[in-house]
Amino acid sequence: MEDKYFDNKKILFLSVKLFNYENIIAEKLRFLGAEVDYYDERPNNSIFSKGIIRLKRSLYNRIITKYYNEILEKICKKKYDYFFLIKGEVVPQFFIDRIIELNPQIILLYYTFDSFENNPNGIAILKNFNRKYTFDPKDSAIYDLKFRPLFFSDDYYKLDSHPNPVYDLLFIGTAHSDRYIISEKAGIWCLKNKLKSFAFYYSPSRIVFLFFKLFDSSFKKFNYNKISFSSLKHEQIIELYKQSKVVLDINHPNQIGLTMRVFEALGSGKKIITTNADIKRYPFYNENNIYIIDRNNIELNYEFFNLKFEEIDEKVYEKMFISGWLKELFFDDFSFNWLQK
Repeated sequence: MEDKYFDNKKILFLSVKLFNYENIIAEKLRFLGAEVDYYDERPNNSIFSKGIIRLKRSLYNRIITKYYNEILEKICKKKYDYFFLIKGEVVPQFFIDRIIELNPQIILLYYTFDSFENNPNGIAILKNFNRKYTFDPKDSAIYDLKFRPLFFSDDYYKLDSHPNPVYDLLFIGTAHSDRYIISEKAGIWCLKNKLKSFAFYYSPSRIVFLFFKLFDSSFKKFNYNKISFSSLKHEQIIELYKQSKVVLDINHPNQIGLTMRVFEALGSGKKIITTNADIKRYPFYNENNIYIIDRNNIELNYEFFNLKFEEIDEKVYEKMFISGWLKELFFDDFSFNWLQK
C-alpha cells in the first residue's frame, strides 16, 4: 500500500504530451492524494505548430499568449501548493509571474526528460524555479540542475511473461538518428543466430519522416514499409514485453540520460541490450540483466539471451517506480545516490 504523502496538496501541472505519460503522472499524483489541474503546455500539437514553436516562436507568440491567458482565467481563483512543469518548451514568463503573484507561497518545480539543445525557452525560464531536475547527468552539470532519472509506471510492475516467448529481441522506438541502422543490424545478427526479433519504428507524421529521409543520412536506408505513423498504446507495448525475452534500447547519440524504455523494461523484469554505456554507473546495473553494445560495431552475445533475469534490489526498485520518482521531486528526498563516479 503506497502512502498518501500528497494528501491535500494542490498541484498545477503543465507538460507537453508524450505518449500519455502526462496523464499517467497526473493520475498517479491523484492516487497519492493530490488535487491536480493538468494543462497541455502546447496550444496545439499539430506538426506545423510544433515546428513553428521550435524554429520561429515569435510567429506563434500571439496564439501562445491567448492560450495562457485562457488558462489563467480558469485558475485565477484557485490556490496551489505546487506548480509542476515538465520540459517548459512553450510556457511564457508572464504566466509564471502571474502564478507566483496569485500564489505567493507556491513551490515551482521543473523537470525535463529531454535535452536543452532544442529548448531555449526551457533554459530561459529555469531561473524561476525552486527545484530543477533533469534526466541527463550531462545537462545536470552544464545547467546546474539536480539529476533524477526517469521511472516506470504501475502497468509495467513485474509483468508476468508468457511461458514461451515469441520474440528473443524487441525494439520499440521513435525513428531518429541511427536507431534504424542499429536495430536492423541487431535483427540481422538475430537471424544469423536463429533468434527471432521484432522492431516497431514510429514517426509522428509522413512529412517529418520524409524530411529526415531527404536530409538525414541515417534515414537514407530506412524502409518506408517498416515505419508506423501511429504510436503503440501502453497496453500493446506491455503485451509485446510479455512476449519477449530481451528489450533493445538505443539512446540518442547526443544524450546519456537513460530512456524511459530502460526503466519500463527492467521494471517489467526484462533484460535489456543498450547502446548507453553510462548505464554502468547506475545502482541497478547488473551484467546478467544488461548487455552494452557499441553502436558502431553491433555484436550481440548469444549466451546473454539464455541468462535468467536477476531481481533488482527492492530499495532500488522502489526508487525506479513512478511513486519513488514523484516523492523525490516534490519532497526533495535525495538521500539516494543515483550515480557512481
